Amino acid sequence: MCRIAAAWMFSAALFAQTPGRPATEAEIKAKNFTVLPNGAGLPVGHGDAAQGKIIYEQKCKECHGEHGEGQPGKYPALAGGVGNLTSLKPVKTVGSYWPYATTLFDYVRRAMPYDHPRSLSVDEVYSAAAYVLFLSGIVTETQELNEKTLPQVKMPNRDGFVPDARPDIPAHK
Repeated sequence: MCRIAAAWMFSAALFAQTPGRPATEAEIKAKNFTVLPNGAGLPVGHGDAAQGKIIYEQKCKECHGEHGEGQPGKYPALAGGVGNLTSLKPVKTVGSYWPYATTLFDYVRRAMPYDHPRSLSVDEVYSAAAYVLFLSGIVTETQELNEKTLPQVKMPNRDGFVPDARPDIPAHK
């Protein structure tokens, strides 16, 4: 019983310490990587699938496969499955399931590559996203993606989601 009490007191003392100073508005803004479906929050930059293929081969292929097929049970497929969501075994990939191309940019920028998140430059993120979209036939190899063009990319499943009709959930457009 004494060990439990001592451990509890130690934990309480650790968590009772006051943290450092509050973050400034500038510090918060510098860490805010949020990109909305309409493109708000996208940084200035550009890339295309031809450039993205090089980045993909260097930083993505090991986990997601040469053609975005993934590794079953380990890493998800990124490409394929377009048009099969109503089948008995739908393949949910970026190209078949995700409703917005901007979500791809946001996710890659925050979390990829898996072993070095946030290590890609903005242009590398646009390029890698373009390549993933190219693998599913959504953009061409030379189509430039940037802060203006990426939100205009029409994903195959953009209209496949039902808005949340609960009155306590605000609608986002």
